[in-house]
Amino acid sequence: MRLQCEVEVLSRLLPTCGLRGRGRAARALLSLGRPPGAAGAGVYLMVCTARDRGGARYKVQQNVERLFTRFVEEGKATVRLREPAVDLCLSKANVINLKTFLSAVRLAHQGNDTGVLPLSPLVPAKNSDVEKPKTKMIITSRRDYPLTKSFPFSLEHLQTSYCKLARIDSRVLSLRRLRKLDLSHNHIKQLPATLGDLAFLQELDLHDNHLEAFSGALCSSGLQKSLQLLDLSQNQIQALPLEFCQLRGLVQLRLDDNALLRLPCRIGQLRRLRFLSAARNKLPFLPWDFRNLSLENLDLFGNPFEQPNPLVPNIQLKIPLSLLECAARATVNHRIPYGCHLLPSHLCKDLEVAKTCRCGSACLSSFIQITVTMNLHHVAHTVVLVDNMGGTDAPVLCYFCSLHCYSQFLDRHLQSHG
Repeated sequence: MRLQCEVEVLSRLLPTCGLRGRGRAARALLSLGRPPGAAGAGVYLMVCTARDRGGARYKVQQNVERLFTRFVEEGKATVRLREPAVDLCLSKANVINLKTFLSAVRLAHQGNDTGVLPLSPLVPAKNSDVEKPKTKMIITSRRDYPLTKSFPFSLEHLQTSYCKLARIDSRVLSLRRLRKLDLSHNHIKQLPATLGDLAFLQELDLHDNHLEAFSGALCSSGLQKSLQLLDLSQNQIQALPLEFCQLRGLVQLRLDDNALLRLPCRIGQLRRLRFLSAARNKLPFLPWDFRNLSLENLDLFGNPFEQPNPLVPNIQLKIPLSLLECAARATVNHRIPYGCHLLPSHLCKDLEVAKTCRCGSACLSSFIQITVTMNLHHVAHTVVLVDNMGGTDAPVLCYFCSLHCYSQFLDRHLQSHG
């Protein structure tokens, strides 16, 4: 039986000599078995490290003073031996493997059922057995991409760029410790829903691929809490899903060089967002909720923003209001709880995208819409110029729930413009 973990061997005699015994843990391979050619010998515990691949052997039978397992669920335990007087401090072990190994040590110590114990030959460890787990791998050509070998399970940072990948490898999706995944400069067209199972993923780089959409299922997965950086630049995305604004942990978002016709209407819900770039898209205007962002850097250069004209409204107002419109406004205004268990799913989606009038009231499908000018410095400390003329203004959608609200705005607008 073998166990890979980190081990620190502490002598309990050193403090009596006035010496400190605390050192550093080392990657090790623990083996439980009998010495080669000694079938009748007792069971030994051998600890092999990179410095000592031959290993140090410790007798187990009637020699274990105590097993400390309080933190076994964290992959930690301590084996206290009588002779020599040392503590074997184990850490960073697989929890299931550690529990199995400790059970075998306990049985070997008692001398019971040693014939059925899964003992291993006590032979020197291989380099791969005692090497520190690989946490970073960078692949930048197709010929270096592993086709038959698996990726190290311990990877936290993986980059596979310029590999002409048409999809995300299922072996990558099983790397549960990944924190940074760089799949830039490939040919990926679609993202699997299982990408959302990477619960610790903080950075996802999909720059320069063939993506046409970003799945709403991913936005509702574990990524909504963990993901902090998302790069979707140089793809073919025309719109982002409504659920995109559930990625509340986003700090940096890159959307440059796509075909975006609009930004998510609830983008203001991304309260942690500090860096946003959506240059060279096809945005005619910004959503009203854009005003709620608080950014450090904003880049919207090269978009075909339309010229705002508050005097030419898009009137979708229906008088009298329908019963559906009245009920929807009341639900949003009074924050009445709703869900798919109470309402049809299409009504829930409509309520989630309800527009907000300048007076603060909600409106669903009956409204007056105009575009107004907003200086982007209101939402960002640093603004990349919107055009070659040195402008930092952009058109923002504005909604009114009634003729009264629109007329009040129009009066103020005409007065301020002479």
